[in-house]
Amino acid sequence: MTDRLAIALAQINPTVGDIRGNLDRIAEARRRAARQDADLVVFSELVVCGYPPEDLILKPFFVERVLAAVHGFARSETSDGGPAVLLGMPWLSDGRLYNAAVLVDCGEIAAVRFKHDLPNYAVFDEKRLFAAGDMPGPISFRDVRLGVMVCEDMWTPDVSETLAESGAELLVVPNGSPFETGKGDQRLSLAVGRVIETGLPLVYVNQVGGQDELVFDGGSFALNANRNLATHLRSFEEDLAVTEWRRGVGGGWVCADGPMAAPPQDLEAVYRAMVLGLRDYVNKNRFPGVILGLSGGIDSALTAVVAVDALGADRVHTVMMPSPYTARASLEDAIEVAQLLGCKYDSIPIEPAMHAFQTMLAPAMAGQDPDVTEENIQSRARGMTLMALSNKFGGMVLSTGNKSEMSVGYATLYGDMCGGYSVLKDVYKTTVFRLATWRNGTVPAGARGPAGTVIPDRVLAKPPSAELKPNQTDQDTLPPYDELDDILECLVERELGLPDIVARGHDTDLVSRVWRLLDRAEYKRRQAPPGVKISRRNFGRDRRYPVTNAFSSLT
Repeated sequence: MTDRLAIALAQINPTVGDIRGNLDRIAEARRRAARQDADLVVFSELVVCGYPPEDLILKPFFVERVLAAVHGFARSETSDGGPAVLLGMPWLSDGRLYNAAVLVDCGEIAAVRFKHDLPNYAVFDEKRLFAAGDMPGPISFRDVRLGVMVCEDMWTPDVSETLAESGAELLVVPNGSPFETGKGDQRLSLAVGRVIETGLPLVYVNQVGGQDELVFDGGSFALNANRNLATHLRSFEEDLAVTEWRRGVGGGWVCADGPMAAPPQDLEAVYRAMVLGLRDYVNKNRFPGVILGLSGGIDSALTAVVAVDALGADRVHTVMMPSPYTARASLEDAIEVAQLLGCKYDSIPIEPAMHAFQTMLAPAMAGQDPDVTEENIQSRARGMTLMALSNKFGGMVLSTGNKSEMSVGYATLYGDMCGGYSVLKDVYKTTVFRLATWRNGTVPAGARGPAGTVIPDRVLAKPPSAELKPNQTDQDTLPPYDELDDILECLVERELGLPDIVARGHDTDLVSRVWRLLDRAEYKRRQAPPGVKISRRNFGRDRRYPVTNAFSSLT
């Protein structure tokens, strides 16, 4: 009977659709694990095709290529007597497509287990893509019975209890669990619950990396049957650790203490998710860099800092586009931000474009007083300028709006909403200020930007303003952001009704007004670029409201 087992936890950063590249990363991780005498290397959910593959999975030839590539990998990489590999991939059986965990060992596919509990909420829609597998039984590996359950199978007790009842000795959980605030604690709590219920230890391997709006934060771990955490891998980085397991008194398996990386908390976690999400979006889509409008305000300043931390200063091009309403202080602050970051800076005034549009539209608008139309022309002139630079030089435009603005529609279609990606899309304005202050005092792991102050105090202190007319501030038409953001969180993340929000101390008329603004701006959000998911409910895959919608919760 085997008394020792070395299991490598391999959290790698796959790219959706890059079957060959993902298998190369798997092979490299296996070689690293082999040098540390691992018996088994566990990878994340659907790691071969990348997760989530979405409707790529509906192409039969895509699934066929995955299967052929894995058979080739098995022959070429695992016939050497080295460690076996447990990897995730789509699997077609009897005309039904499954989300599978596959054991590859000694040159062949040795075992296959299917995901049973398919999530169909929030960002997940697996029931439209996969068939649910039957309750799995354990996999016999080197005389050890491994209870393999894929991601969501761990979130409820049914699968783990079935595995325990059928003789599993160790639970192994490949995951594709995306980041959101507080998610790490939730995962660990659920894992502890499964350990308590079954009396079995547990290995949890999560994906790391950015995929469109989602960021996977890694943080893989091993948990003993006594609920003690034996190993915790780094967050927001690729990592590999070989865990040493021995059969203890009574036959149960015990993991020796291994690497223990503390997971980042609160603002650090949010910031690192933003950096990783942007870095992978730009690099995986093969953009040479990014371009953004630098206004001298807090949102564009923080976006620029995140971009430099993600890509390096040489791949970030900032552009100030002043109008006659741009304050001198804003010009100075934009220049200072660019100098602190060491990135390229240009100033391109938009006044000639404003005059051109005024002249062009004068006959059609004769007799009409200036209003928001002229303000939006300024924003669209800026958007056109950035897109022209993008077309000419290849950098992707970053939009710089935050979740507070996107919620109430204080963003201009084809203007400041222009761009391929939005770093702050799921970050409320109050959190923008907190993140900026935090980054001035901290250089997060993996950041490519400078230490020290990167956002001047004056940028943090000035009243937020779009500067589209004289002496304009956001609070001319919006309540203070701490009040607005609390109302929005109640409406968006928590779906509270009017009485519950008013009970928190908010004015009834104000809540009603914010609610109407939120509903009315849905059509704009449908046309917004993707952005990093941070909260429990982002604007995008999480929240799917009809644009044409006559329902009112206010009456």
